[in-house]
Amino acid sequence: MDDTPSESGRPATVSRRAFTKGLALGLGATALPTGPAAALDWTAFFQKHFREMSEEEIRRTVERLEREARHRWRKDIRISTTRAMPGVVFGAGVDLSRCIGCRRCVYACVEENNQSRNPQVHWITVLRFRKGEKWSDLANAEKYYEPGRVPEEGFFYLPVQCQLCDNSPCVRVCPTRATWKEPDGIVVVDYNWCIGCRYCMAACPFGARRFNWAEPTIPVDEVNPDTHYLGNRPRPKGVVEKCTLCIHRVRAGRYPACVEACPVGARKFGNLLDPGSEIRYLIEHKRVFRLKEDLNTEPKFYYFFSA
Repeated sequence: MDDTPSESGRPATVSRRAFTKGLALGLGATALPTGPAAALDWTAFFQKHFREMSEEEIRRTVERLEREARHRWRKDIRISTTRAMPGVVFGAGVDLSRCIGCRRCVYACVEENNQSRNPQVHWITVLRFRKGEKWSDLANAEKYYEPGRVPEEGFFYLPVQCQLCDNSPCVRVCPTRATWKEPDGIVVVDYNWCIGCRYCMAACPFGARRFNWAEPTIPVDEVNPDTHYLGNRPRPKGVVEKCTLCIHRVRAGRYPACVEACPVGARKFGNLLDPGSEIRYLIEHKRVFRLKEDLNTEPKFYYFFSA
């Protein structure tokens, strides 16, 4: 890769996304960089799909991405490619009788997963509903409540994020197969293969995906250097991102950041294949429900009231 900086001080490269869009408009020639300070990163452009790469190709790809991240963020970014553990399918849940709507899960997720601060990107949305009212209309629920204190009298709260669908409509519509379901149930995105068409966003009935309309902005001292290729590595402009259950944490035997951050223990997490896990106990002993079950997406994210 030619790291010769452009006038802005960053390497002048052309992504598969920019090049493809140029061709689609009949402007393929203008997508090619010109001049002595420009370079087309053919290695990145012709990168194989993650699931088709050999271990050696993955190693070289990760080394290249770490170099690019180090150049951009001026700090060492570690990108892991830890595989799914055998005998594990992750599930998650929320005790709605405990959730107080404090949004600590939201901001823990932002910090852990390198989400853009400006423009602001949140993978988790906490919805507020008045008790006794019809609350199943997720699209028109209240997202921007700002009380002095929570919880508020007469309200309850429902956090929404990726629902870990077994029958994921977002996966089916992706024209480049840039998103798929891993063996442990986590739906992931390969940002290097995403072309930003946003079909997956239109297909998701839970509004759980986010698009980077501008170059993501994160203060350098707040960048989390512990990342995963299919998870929280810093993203470029023009790609879709979503909750991955903190894939870099859960595949190392840790809880997702949102679960750890919840001050009242409302969030639950575990292996659905383990009869002794907390999530299995809740499914078997509580009256759980899943959002929009009539759509047959088979979510692995469960809601319940313990009291």
